Amino acid sequence: MIPLDEDVLSFELDLAYRDYLVDGDTSALWHIAKSIHKLEFSFGVIPNVRAKGKASARISEILTHMQVEEPVSTSDVGIPEINTLILLDREVDMVTPMCTQLTYEGLMDEILRVSNGSVELDGSIMGNQQQEGKKMKVPLNSSDKLFKETRDLNFEVVVQRHINLAQHLNKFTSKSSFASKLDMEHTILEGESYDICFDYIEEMILKQEPILDVLHVLVLLSIINSGIPKKQFDPLRREFLHSYGFEHIATLCNLEKAGLFKKQETKGNWLTIKRVLNLIVEDTNTANPNDISYVFSGYAPLSIRLVQHAVRSGWRPIEEILKLLPGPHSEVKRGGYSSSPSFDTLPGAAANLDKVAGGRRSLVLVVFVGGVTFAEISALRFLSAQEGMAYDLIVGTTKIVNGHTIIEPFVETIG
Repeated sequence: MIPLDEDVLSFELDLAYRDYLVDGDTSALWHIAKSIHKLEFSFGVIPNVRAKGKASARISEILTHMQVEEPVSTSDVGIPEINTLILLDREVDMVTPMCTQLTYEGLMDEILRVSNGSVELDGSIMGNQQQEGKKMKVPLNSSDKLFKETRDLNFEVVVQRHINLAQHLNKFTSKSSFASKLDMEHTILEGESYDICFDYIEEMILKQEPILDVLHVLVLLSIINSGIPKKQFDPLRREFLHSYGFEHIATLCNLEKAGLFKKQETKGNWLTIKRVLNLIVEDTNTANPNDISYVFSGYAPLSIRLVQHAVRSGWRPIEEILKLLPGPHSEVKRGGYSSSPSFDTLPGAAANLDKVAGGRRSLVLVVFVGGVTFAEISALRFLSAQEGMAYDLIVGTTKIVNGHTIIEPFVETIG
């Protein structure tokens, strides 16, 4: 487990998601459970474990076995510092990474690719003309006070601050193609009419736009619609292979195995999920946000809405919605502190914060099995900073991802 920042830990399992979905390789799940169990030797047995998704439920089971075989003594550690572990499969919400992130850090990852807390750029972009043609690394973490202040903001608010980087990003965001892409994503998220979406994808294929850009939109549409209707599925598949080469049959097979691009067999549940969890928020204030939807300028990440519920009152109030999402869900009480309350059950929750020794707020560890985006991390930080929040939220992930990096491992050619 590698700390990427003050509140982000990574297992650095780059291919875990693809290997699990395509090859059925579950070895990464054991590594994740082992890392969490090691944490428990320092911070105490985590009393509440909430899991959603096949892989997450399995990790929860492995953790239980590990505690039996190699127990953490509750008397040695005292009150556990981590109150709750929330395990979430990326498969439960593949919509979010397929949307363009609109926080400063998220957009930087979309356009420039953030790697291990830094981006590599031509020196001239950072205002050093003598370094033109030479690559320089720009660190992006909480040690940079200005970046710490700006990283989680919606990009529109940042432009006047981290000026050189922001101006460079602006070259991309000011293009009409960027605006068209955002409009298309919003149309797909609305889930009302898809004809215009198929036309948009066909045009991308005909223009031979970068393969990852095409797959990005195709996968988003397939997930939200529970597959592509047969009428469009076969022609799209055929056009894609004609345009990008029949050797990419392996790519499409991988995506089909993973359930990311498939033929529609039943009507989707997206409209219900969207409505009940309030995922589309009109008139989002990106400058002074009051909801997590600011990170995508109007779309609240499904994954973080689930975390909101899991932290506040567990899975029970949203059980019917959880059944509409992939994989099982579970809620387990563990160790000698099985009666640890969730936020809403604390008497006078806002005033009587759940604290550990030293008066600090106790922690909720949110683990994304299959990767997390920077925008989702920003949304979790936003929740953590809200008045009345009883816990500090920290993030664990197999890898930091965006729409391209999560699809890349599925791209494969024959021959």
